[in-house]
Amino acid sequence: MAENYYICNDMAIFNAILTINRNDYINRNRRAMINIYQILSDKQWGGPEQYAYDLISQIKEDGNKFYTEIVTQNRPKIIEHFRSLEVPVSILPLKSLSDLDSSLRLARQIKRGNNILHVHNMKDAATAVLACRISENPNNRVVLTSHSVERPKTSFWYRRILKDIDHIIFSSRVSYNEFIDHAKRFDRSRASVINDSIRPMLNYNETYDLRKACEIDADKALILFHGRVCKEKGVDVLLRALTQLDKSTYHLAIIGDGDKRFTKRLRSFIEANQLEHNITMLGYQPNLQELLVQADFGVLPAAWREPFGISNLEYMMLGKAHIATNNGGQVEYLQHEHNALLVNPSDFSELAAAIKRLIDDPQLRHRIGMQAQADFESRLSYKHFYSQIIDLYNSLYAK
Repeated sequence: MAENYYICNDMAIFNAILTINRNDYINRNRRAMINIYQILSDKQWGGPEQYAYDLISQIKEDGNKFYTEIVTQNRPKIIEHFRSLEVPVSILPLKSLSDLDSSLRLARQIKRGNNILHVHNMKDAATAVLACRISENPNNRVVLTSHSVERPKTSFWYRRILKDIDHIIFSSRVSYNEFIDHAKRFDRSRASVINDSIRPMLNYNETYDLRKACEIDADKALILFHGRVCKEKGVDVLLRALTQLDKSTYHLAIIGDGDKRFTKRLRSFIEANQLEHNITMLGYQPNLQELLVQADFGVLPAAWREPFGISNLEYMMLGKAHIATNNGGQVEYLQHEHNALLVNPSDFSELAAAIKRLIDDPQLRHRIGMQAQADFESRLSYKHFYSQIIDLYNSLYAK
């Protein structure tokens, strides 16, 4: 796909195309192979990108007869990471509802064959739905994975797009309920809960010593935060909590990118509270699990309602204790003092007390971490997630 593009603002054209009735074509002949297009338009690497990355990796390893392709915006860091998978990466604007150009160009890709357009937000769902209508291929399907906890919007365009999404995947029951309970006249057979998971690395590079690289004393607890560095993830709350602790007892490594202005405020806070020797901001790290496995424990103090929490699963999979908040999908698989410590969101004093407990009690860290790992392997493994996704893909062509 060429990288030049235009944006069409003619909503009358959009409306005319949207009224084409796909249902007239549903039962025509289909090809055997399924082509899967993972469509992602986030500005930074996050949960949806990791979700797609792991899924494509497993499909390639499993040898399933799926053609897979990434469709994303022109963001070099994201493109570079996906290209390590050695699958095609197509660049589109993926701007908004009025971005007719993306839909037209995507439609040319899906004129034939069995094509699943797997999207991760409603904006990209609009692009996918419109592309399917333009292509007039009855064998196209749109799958949306919801990565948030939110109610459906009531606008005409939202409801129109929602009607043409073939299936919605919710990563947690809380996410499913928040949507379904407020979706009028929505066919619940077009929605399901498939818990997220994380794909383990096969080998770890033991030559990289995080303590040595960050000059962390052996007697300090190595604490990690990883994820988007933003207010929603509670990073500012975490830093405030650390000001209540003895500086000689810990070192925090923050892994991930975020909003530049927010990151600048965090650095100013670190400097103002003389935490430069206790906190290292590592930015984005490609081999994340190699770093997580070296942690004493993790802290994920999300302020918003996590739909599920892939970052939480990474600590569980590696047998590491971690602290999380009790305001989202995490409570469906985390139990306080059983396989994690749970705190109220934005309560930095409560968070500080939980961090101190894990610093002071290595045995508690070990017990919680081992239980978390056992729980992950028994019901949250990637094998379980993957089998459900593949079954869903196949079921879209079973009728």
